[in-house]
Amino acid sequence: MKKTVFLLLLLVGVPLVMFSAVVGEIKSRGYFLVGLSADFPPFEFVNEKGEIVGFDVDIAREIAKKLGVELKVVEMTFDGLIPALLTKKIDAIISGMTITEERRKVVEFSDPYFEAGQVIVVRKDSNFQPKSYEELVGKTVAVQLGTTGDLEVSKYQGIKVVRFDKFTDAFLEVRAKRADAVVLDSATAKAFVEKNPDFVISSPVLSSEHYGIAVRKEDQDLLAVINDTLKELMEKSIYNSLLSKWFE
Repeated sequence: MKKTVFLLLLLVGVPLVMFSAVVGEIKSRGYFLVGLSADFPPFEFVNEKGEIVGFDVDIAREIAKKLGVELKVVEMTFDGLIPALLTKKIDAIISGMTITEERRKVVEFSDPYFEAGQVIVVRKDSNFQPKSYEELVGKTVAVQLGTTGDLEVSKYQGIKVVRFDKFTDAFLEVRAKRADAVVLDSATAKAFVEKNPDFVISSPVLSSEHYGIAVRKEDQDLLAVINDTLKELMEKSIYNSLLSKWFE
């Protein structure tokens, strides 16, 4: 029977995707492995107690609850997340990851769960207060490696881009006057500037993008659970409560 179905799919030209049963594996082991880069407040960061907390962590915890298992967070650099997912070191990425066509080529994304955009941050005492990417041409811009900010400024010839594993190191580069600006997500920029008044957001939000939860393409059963959980969180106003908790 399986062989017949396989041949029929080939005849009608349906793309073949190998499906897994990862949900069964997760339930059997008793925990949900989520990869993130814990330097992206208020989505994920290390608090005063040394705990990894944030908006994404609470979302991940709700998905683990839906699966009936515990949550286990695996912290790593942002650019290491997709390789870790593809090599099955984690079950999903929940780390403020923007849904892009380039990333869609290698991973599957959930329904969007947060709308964001990129902004430019500079020293408050600087005479340089850029409002657009074009104004960054001829300047040195610090970014976190592999992020949307990195991808956006890399499109422009004449911008010298310096990349760091952590966005906080990018800010240190600007503070030391070795770079002129940082480009990063608006929510994290706002959170950082509130605690570091020597910096200022100089631009409006320069893009509209959506965050999604990434899974392997074959893990459609897990994707269904994730999307169901996100839908329930929004229907029950739990999502709005989490927004208030972390963004207000």
